[in-house]
Amino acid sequence: MNFARSVTMKCPFCGFINDKVVDSRETKEGESIRRRRECMKCEKRFTTYERIDEIPYMVVKKDGRREKFDRQKLLTGLLKACEKRPISMGKLEQIVNEAETYVIDSPDRERTTSEIGELIMDRLKQHDTVAYIRFASVYRDFKDVREFGAELEQLMSKEAKAAKSKSAPKHQ
Repeated sequence: MNFARSVTMKCPFCGFINDKVVDSRETKEGESIRRRRECMKCEKRFTTYERIDEIPYMVVKKDGRREKFDRQKLLTGLLKACEKRPISMGKLEQIVNEAETYVIDSPDRERTTSEIGELIMDRLKQHDTVAYIRFASVYRDFKDVREFGAELEQLMSKEAKAAKSKSAPKHQ
């Protein structure tokens, strides 16, 4: 078998930089590709292994720690916030997908939890205010009832203004 390839490997025996792939197959785990190569100069054979180099997407926590982005953890938090609320799994999946895309699109391969949390709260606010408040209470870590009440007041004030502007007569 002769496989086309764009990577040249240095022969471990003579240092020549031209070889041909004699055989190529996946490892048992499927995590890498094993290639048998033959040096074009000394004709000795050697084996190389190729694997995808996965650099994880990271989340920067409030205290500065970094951890891998975990979409399941995000979905679990959303499920708790939306328990017994009329929000479909499809909608929750869409919110998680948007958050994941947001992290993936970062040039640094990382985002802060505050950036991700704001994005999620914005989406929840559009669909269900109770789920939004539940999520915000955990995400913003309200210290007491006053902080929680202030958030509720702010939300109700915005909703009242929106309702008022919708019902106001339009002048021509």
